[in-house]
Amino acid sequence: MAGATGGEGDPEFQIAPMIDVLLVLLIFFMSIASTAVNRYDPSIKPPVAADAAKKEDSLGELVFNVAWNARDEIAVTTFEERIVEPIELIPEMSRRVALDPTIRVLIRSDAMTPVRFVNAVVEAAADAGVLDINFASVRR
Repeated sequence: MAGATGGEGDPEFQIAPMIDVLLVLLIFFMSIASTAVNRYDPSIKPPVAADAAKKEDSLGELVFNVAWNARDEIAVTTFEERIVEPIELIPEMSRRVALDPTIRVLIRSDAMTPVRFVNAVVEAAADAGVLDINFASVRR
């Protein structure tokens, strides 16, 4: 029995603990990835901007999706996967600004969305004290 107690020969590699650790890491990264991806509505087609630059990070970012329905002529604003009116979120954004003054707002809207719907998000963020407001665009 020359095993784990230090007898003669090479110790055996234990594969079961390694598989357990890998499964835990896999579950952890899958849960992190799904929360980051869900913030962006894939149906939104942002406007094209020739000078658009790739953002450096997404930390401290409040993402608003403003989807335009041209047939019904309505805009639907979502924040953290729920449909909202931007003015209703002023208290929540104010609390987040109090916790982290460097927080910023990212507005993702369709290229054809009338400016009054995007402006409602900008005004709500400004009323909450957000100093950094960004607009999503694509470079082509």
